[in-house]
Amino acid sequence: MQNFEQIRGHVQANFHVTTNEPYVLCAELSLEGGRRHQSVFLAELEDDDGRRFLRASTIIAPITGIDARRMLAFNWQSRVGWLAIGELDGVPYLQLCENRPYDALDAAEIDRLILQIGGQGDRMERLLSAGGDLL
Repeated sequence: MQNFEQIRGHVQANFHVTTNEPYVLCAELSLEGGRRHQSVFLAELEDDDGRRFLRASTIIAPITGIDARRMLAFNWQSRVGWLAIGELDGVPYLQLCENRPYDALDAAEIDRLILQIGGQGDRMERLLSAGGDLL
């Protein structure tokens, strides 16, 4: 995939898209036979050298009451994604994110990225919310 529009076309053809804005998409995954859902946001980023990246992220839980040491330990051990804090309607949330350079992306890798970030994010959300499906 060479640009965000190619990524958009692929994602729209293969996932349920709930947000479709310039350089931002949201694919909603249906998990466990439709009993759980997880939104995965895709956005284009550019570094100082003009190299473009695709960021995949999913919201996990509000950060209130979350043990930062436990989350940093997860970051160290994680093979998929990394944790960050981002705001949603002015509320800070823990998010699972991953950035991939465009030159390493093809259709199969985009699918794998969405499914991995969405699935891992849902497992973490369940763990942190006593089985709930907050977002």
